[in-house]
Amino acid sequence: MASERSYALAALGGASFIAFSGPLVRLAEATPTASALMRVGFALPVLWLMVRWEERRPRTLPGVRDRWLMRLGGAFLAVDLVLWVHAIEAVGAGLATVLANLQVLFVGVLGWWLLAERPARTLLVALPVMLGGVVLVSGVVGDGAYGADPVAGVVFGLTTSLMYAAYILLMRLATRTAVPTGSARAALFRPLYEATLGATAAALVLAVALPGFDANGAQGVGWTLVVALSSQVVGWMLISMGMPHLPAAVTSALLLVQPVLSVVIARVMFDETPSVPQLVGVLLVLVGVLLTTLGTRTRRAAAADPVPAPAPA
Repeated sequence: MASERSYALAALGGASFIAFSGPLVRLAEATPTASALMRVGFALPVLWLMVRWEERRPRTLPGVRDRWLMRLGGAFLAVDLVLWVHAIEAVGAGLATVLANLQVLFVGVLGWWLLAERPARTLLVALPVMLGGVVLVSGVVGDGAYGADPVAGVVFGLTTSLMYAAYILLMRLATRTAVPTGSARAALFRPLYEATLGATAAALVLAVALPGFDANGAQGVGWTLVVALSSQVVGWMLISMGMPHLPAAVTSALLLVQPVLSVVIARVMFDETPSVPQLVGVLLVLVGVLLTTLGTRTRRAAAADPVPAPAPA
């Protein structure tokens, strides 16, 4: 029986893997559509092999409806990944990753609107705090804001979070009634595989439909392969295995590791130096993330709702 410490270490490891995804995407220098397609495309066969291995014994697969919901969620994930690369180009890997964590806010609002899920009271407190942080990250306050176009970076970051929130809600709908398959790990692998399958199909459509597809040769392929294996596969698996079994306070704290570590890594690797107002904005966004996730996890724990904690984009 795994201990709380082992679950926490798994979640921490997953968050740390994912924290490198933004800087690695920047190293790859592939265009947004190429980056998204390669990331999910490289991960897909690995996830397929993992699913086949875990479901090799007699099993009950998720229903057709659930699998198509997962794939539809993956389509939103593909759009999320394309927009996120645009955000990285506009405002840097660190700030773009912080902005992507606004998904916790959109999940709460959309869940309230579409699924009649009563939000935690902390969401109402977090909303103005996070919006104030977004304004500061955009660079409209003060001088010396970091990024080629901080305002565009915020717009891309917000739409990235919205797409990821749609992915999370669809996955929640799909997994809420799904029958476990084969083993405990298979119950984690199958949804991620189905979502990645949908994301690959959608990313392929976007790559054909949108101009400017460029994988950037061996450099782009190599670094994106690292992102696919470290973040898309290992990172998400570790978070999915660890976070649902942890107390709300621990989960909320661990979710902050990824954006904070991304900012630090981007500073070291690329000398990304946000202005003081932007750093204050980062702090406000992270406080909002903490308030939102802490309140949401506490409500779910009280209601015995085993919905897995969402992984960052």
